Amino acid sequence: MSVGFSSLLLVAVGGALGGMGRLAVTNLVTRRLGATFPWGTLVVNLSGALVAGWVAGRLGVPTSLELSAAWLGLAVGVLGGYTTVSSFSLQTLSLWQSGYPRRAVGNVLATCLIGLLLAALGWWLAGGAQ
Repeated sequence: MSVGFSSLLLVAVGGALGGMGRLAVTNLVTRRLGATFPWGTLVVNLSGALVAGWVAGRLGVPTSLELSAAWLGLAVGVLGGYTTVSSFSLQTLSLWQSGYPRRAVGNVLATCLIGLLLAALGWWLAGGAQ
């Protein structure tokens, strides 16, 4: 796959916007719900799963290495910068090591199971089921 400058720019701008969105949503949710559980990261990852499903339903899932500009900008850039597996992993590990194994397991289950359901819902809402 040849990656041109315009593709890199789409991903970079999208990633910057997604990262700023992640910071804003995480801070807002944490202020409202507290920091005893990583609610902000959970909300970011679940809302990102919903939007990812919607994008896949609207644009289709790429089957080759040639990605459209919309897919690069939205799925790779914005959603790649918005959602975060690293924060999820570190926060889950921290919960476990801090003596909250049920919260850690709850975070894994909520992120993975609800995330999958929301991705499917997003795909369905976009008309991907047609």
